Amino acid sequence: MVLSTLAHHMDVEWLREAYHRTRKDGAVGVDGQTAADYEADLEENLRSLVERAKSGLYRAPPVRRVHIPKGDGRETRPLGIPTFEDKVLQRAVVMLLEPIYEQDFRDCSYGFRPGRSAHQALQVLWRETMGMGGGWVIDLDIRKFFDRLGHGHLKAILRQRVSDGVVLRLISKWLHAGVLEDGRLTQSVTGSPQGGVISPLLANVYLHEVLDTWFEQTVGPCMRGRCALVRYADDAVLVFERRSDAERVMRVLPKRFEKYGLRLHPDKTRLVRFQPPTDRGPKESDDNASGGTFEFLGFSHFWAKSRKGSWVVKRKTAKGRFTRALRALSQWCRRHRHWPVAEQWRMLCRKLQGHYAYYGVTGNHRSLDHLRWRAERIWRKWLSRRSWAPMPWDRFRHLLARYPLSPARLSASARAL
Repeated sequence: MVLSTLAHHMDVEWLREAYHRTRKDGAVGVDGQTAADYEADLEENLRSLVERAKSGLYRAPPVRRVHIPKGDGRETRPLGIPTFEDKVLQRAVVMLLEPIYEQDFRDCSYGFRPGRSAHQALQVLWRETMGMGGGWVIDLDIRKFFDRLGHGHLKAILRQRVSDGVVLRLISKWLHAGVLEDGRLTQSVTGSPQGGVISPLLANVYLHEVLDTWFEQTVGPCMRGRCALVRYADDAVLVFERRSDAERVMRVLPKRFEKYGLRLHPDKTRLVRFQPPTDRGPKESDDNASGGTFEFLGFSHFWAKSRKGSWVVKRKTAKGRFTRALRALSQWCRRHRHWPVAEQWRMLCRKLQGHYAYYGVTGNHRSLDHLRWRAERIWRKWLSRRSWAPMPWDRFRHLLARYPLSPARLSASARAL
């Protein structure tokens, strides 16, 4: 059903809850207002926000754009930072729409959904590839998804479930708010800035229609063998038991995405022959059939022998993510090399534990140990810069005995799976 009356739920109490769910330590937007500034007169600010939102007087301010490193550090990803008041109102609209779309979203979708995580997506992908004995994998990469998201298509998709004028008007204002970068305001007829509270939900709504529903209702029934889709936000992999099925879908995927104004990356979207070495036949000449590994959610997936001698799918930290983690550790040690050793040790342990919390999955212990080993040498390098002479290894080993870096271990969520 199409829901036509939702805005009446947004009262002062609703926005107060949205305020409590909004991060207070995030970067400030174009107006420079912090959470503390907004809280100084919270009740009046919330009442004013409700009135402006419902009457149509609310004007969505442009987002402040910053660039953060992406992948190996040579590229950057644009990140939009809304004002704090805009974050509160976006959170209130997310609280309205999330329960509606959670009953529509498919089980193959895991990104930015309550009760779902990247580790769950990885576990489902592992079960599917193991169940099919490998098969063929389409490693899907959407080129500049958040920049190319079509406003017209998105509004049409939203109207299939929501026709409330207040909600749709607010979403339209956020889509057309523009971006402020280096003092210049730019407008766009496509895209949704990454960083906004509502952007992940809009991305899921868009790709639910473009990919998830299409794959399960149209693609799946036409396949001769088993197939599966696992998507996390705009990252997705499609697994097929038969090569012919994978090639058919590979041919129609670009047309499907172009219909909604999206493009697949020509180099990063590829068909991977993902089978145990013993099951691989003679090398085939098809250029689309490449390597036996693929990357998804920061992990390289590959076949290897288990302790019992059978072929299993294993995962290790992707090379680009590993290099990025080392670079971040080195930069931190360089900037804070004059801190007391005990404080450096506490922060380095926290950083390593944060890395283990995500990458600590079964089979990845060697990568975690190697990261810790490299972190010790990075730490010694920058401790040596505190004086004119390098720190001797025997002295550094004595320091490590007193301040040992956190050992590698599985994350709690990975153990739960």
